[in-house]
Amino acid sequence: MNIFQQLFKSLYSPKDIASTRFQGIEKTILYVFLLTLVSVIPTVSYVSSAINNGIETAAHTVDKELPDFSIENGELSADQEEPIYIEDADFTIIFDSTGEVSETDLEGYQNAFALLQNEFVLIAGGTLDTYDYSTLTDLTITKDSILEVIHSVDGLLAVIIPVLALTIYIFSSGIKFIEITILALFGLFIKNVTSRNLPYRQLWRLSAYSVTLPTIFFTIMEAFQTNVPNGFLINWFVSIIMLYLTVREIPQKAKK
Repeated sequence: MNIFQQLFKSLYSPKDIASTRFQGIEKTILYVFLLTLVSVIPTVSYVSSAINNGIETAAHTVDKELPDFSIENGELSADQEEPIYIEDADFTIIFDSTGEVSETDLEGYQNAFALLQNEFVLIAGGTLDTYDYSTLTDLTITKDSILEVIHSVDGLLAVIIPVLALTIYIFSSGIKFIEITILALFGLFIKNVTSRNLPYRQLWRLSAYSVTLPTIFFTIMEAFQTNVPNGFLINWFVSIIMLYLTVREIPQKAKK
């Protein structure tokens, strides 16, 4: 079987998984990388889309919805009489050069960015971080300079997104190899209970294919942005069951 046939049959056939215990370790490692590649496609897609949309939204907001301003000598200056609140479904931008809005007024927000009179505030997941303009010594920031930075970042997305995707893939591959290694340790117990003569290296190969079903299932759920309750436990339960059924397909060791 080629590697794609193995991926398909590993979704439902413990018997076919059992046959992989004699194959070369290089092919098994290649399979793990392929399985990981498939599993990160939804994540990379959503992250890329979020970055692109975020850049576009930021450029539009600064250009069309904020007045001309400058940050100089530790203070935000703009021609406005009252604070500006720009609210999206999951994010809020506050612009206030009047001094009316203070840090304490922002404590109820979950995700927000605020340019205040003497500081800018970033709120992520309800955690609030404050940065004083006074730290920007000898630096003047204007609306035009921020737009230039946004457009520069937009121009670099062709590099940023692939690097980010590669980082996600490498990290996910490491996690997958650790998961398989731990599952193979469970396999030592399974092979003793079922009286099968399997060295650890073969159990590792079997474990690599046994994680296929839960991995593809959670990849599909991620693609549809569907949250699975107790996903961590379900993942391990299905993996262990698949490994158990696979080990059962292997002939028992002869009794003396």
